[in-house]
Amino acid sequence: MPSNMDKWKKYAAITIGCSAFTSIAIPSLAQQESSELPIAVQMYTLRDFGDLEEQMAAVQRADVGAIETVGDQGVSSDELKALLAEYELEVISSHIPLEDLRHRLDETIAFNRAIGNDTLTLPYLDESERPESIDEWQSLGQELGDIASHLNDEGFRLAYHNHEFEMEVLEGKTALEHMFDAAGPKLLAELDIAWIARGGLDPAEYVNRFEERLFAVHAKDNAPEGSAEEEGGFATLGMGVLDWETILPAIESSESEWYIIEHDHPIDAEAVITEGSRFLRQELSKLRMK
Repeated sequence: MPSNMDKWKKYAAITIGCSAFTSIAIPSLAQQESSELPIAVQMYTLRDFGDLEEQMAAVQRADVGAIETVGDQGVSSDELKALLAEYELEVISSHIPLEDLRHRLDETIAFNRAIGNDTLTLPYLDESERPESIDEWQSLGQELGDIASHLNDEGFRLAYHNHEFEMEVLEGKTALEHMFDAAGPKLLAELDIAWIARGGLDPAEYVNRFEERLFAVHAKDNAPEGSAEEEGGFATLGMGVLDWETILPAIESSESEWYIIEHDHPIDAEAVITEGSRFLRQELSKLRMK
């Protein structure tokens, strides 16, 4: 099957060949590729930015067409669908706590089916839920594998989002890898680049360990050590210390479906997603033109 790039090249060639007979303006290949780039915003970034409608308007202004929700965003499925339609956004994943996956899965499926989302992502383990040994990580993995299988039967997928504590190395593998090994192939990874680095690993190398299971990455940057304390030590994407010239090609080779912009404690949330969108569109367009 031809790639999107091949399609656009063919389109451009045909249109340019007809240029003597038409005055239709032809968008540049870079512009066309940019409009198709798989970029989303994690709505947690915008949690303090006005109400939900203002947050979605900010995403649209940032030239992003997809979001990852925080649960139901505090509204009904009908209300959320109406806002998504108004601001021309799609939901590509929803962060769902472990408690809901265990005890409210049917309701969660129904809500997300109603808004057109088919991927649920476990975003965080409270300290009381965190395994402390390989056996416990494997037990959690088996449980998540069972949930993923059930969701698969319903036409849904399950992913897991990491922080730094899953980067602990136990007998030659990170805790996250032990969990995924036990879960089986239906559990997908949503790898947070900044947290991987904070856990002491090389993000460019680590993403390749999840090839073919990488649903998405959280595109997030770290500020220089000891700085940006009021923002949790995070930085606007592309303005921190992470080596994106190495990281982005590694993510591309691992075939991540989505790049999700996130900042845990932004001072200016709209500026963060706007600049993050600009940075990703620029860098990914260059990579995909090669």
